[in-house]
Amino acid sequence: MTTILAPDVPVTGTVLPVKDPDVVPTPRTSVGQIPAESRFLNWGALVAALGMAWVIAERLLPLHGLPWFLAVFAVCNLGILAVGTATMDNATAVVDRVMRWVVSTATLVVIVALCSVMVYVLGRGWPALRHASFFLHDMSGISQDAPLSQGGILHAIVGSLIELGIASAIALPLGVGTAVFMNEIGGRFSRVVRTVVEAMTALPDILAGLFIYTVWIVAFHQPSSGFAAALALTVMMLPIIARASDVVLRVVPASLREASLALGSSRWSTVWHVVLPTARPGLATALILAVARGIGETAPVLLTSGNANFMVKNPFGGPMTSLPLYIFESYGSGIPLQIQRAFGAASVLLVLVLILFVAARVIARAPSNKAPLWKRILRHHPPASNEDVP
Repeated sequence: MTTILAPDVPVTGTVLPVKDPDVVPTPRTSVGQIPAESRFLNWGALVAALGMAWVIAERLLPLHGLPWFLAVFAVCNLGILAVGTATMDNATAVVDRVMRWVVSTATLVVIVALCSVMVYVLGRGWPALRHASFFLHDMSGISQDAPLSQGGILHAIVGSLIELGIASAIALPLGVGTAVFMNEIGGRFSRVVRTVVEAMTALPDILAGLFIYTVWIVAFHQPSSGFAAALALTVMMLPIIARASDVVLRVVPASLREASLALGSSRWSTVWHVVLPTARPGLATALILAVARGIGETAPVLLTSGNANFMVKNPFGGPMTSLPLYIFESYGSGIPLQIQRAFGAASVLLVLVLILFVAARVIARAPSNKAPLWKRILRHHPPASNEDVP
């Protein structure tokens, strides 16, 4: 058998460069890494702004006090950063540096304000929070000037959870159903519904309480109760859920709907099995926004629920106290011990809102395809069988 060899053909094309062993390669830098001159400018601007703020606020102008010093320091820091950037780079870099400073400073101000509120409320309420009875007992038979070791806010916590649970159970399906109607069904009437929902989003709190008081208590002759308060909270939460859900459903890609309909699914099956599961994190966020507004409202609850110093578990069984109402009544009493109880209840309300936010975020988290840790360990290190044992 004869082997035919191809003739030598000169290779044409791109010639790969030959690496010089004497040349040391330059190390790569990260895209998000700040250059050394920019870091020097940032720290130098801070130090220079501190000195200039001290001279201007304390020596040149009669602007004494920490607020004035911080304001002058911020202006000096911004000016030094802008001038220093202009000497090294173009106008685009100056605008970028200034806007980055503005956004970072605004974020810092918001964080400081939030932390200061939390620290202040927790500090004022700590004398009441350190007693276990504050969480395990109600105020039945306890006078307002009694020691903090007596009485508690258990009835207010239970009342808030009951009212908020009823309001969420009513407002969530109605709000999501309204959003589905506006997006999936449409028509001329959907424009009217969207206009009404957007108008009700800015509805004053007192109007929701007056509406339920007029209809449920005056017209239907029903007593003040936790259910009436839950209806007032529902009126407030419903437009928030509907508006936020409407925005979320618009983000769902139309290709998912078209693919489901092309496979023979009905319109309702597409909405139930494709659209709503895809928008689940956004719908949970809508519920979070509504709960965050409803759990701290006082005016609707004040008009509809009444006030009780004892535990009430039946939402139809008469007056029911919630945390915002308890805080309002306790702080307005003018008694120092009762004011401390009010700050303690406010601290519990902050923690309760945080727990609700975390729980909603966990529920709204998309399911992960990664196997649990113990399954991955067993996959890489399977247990020894009896056959492997000598």
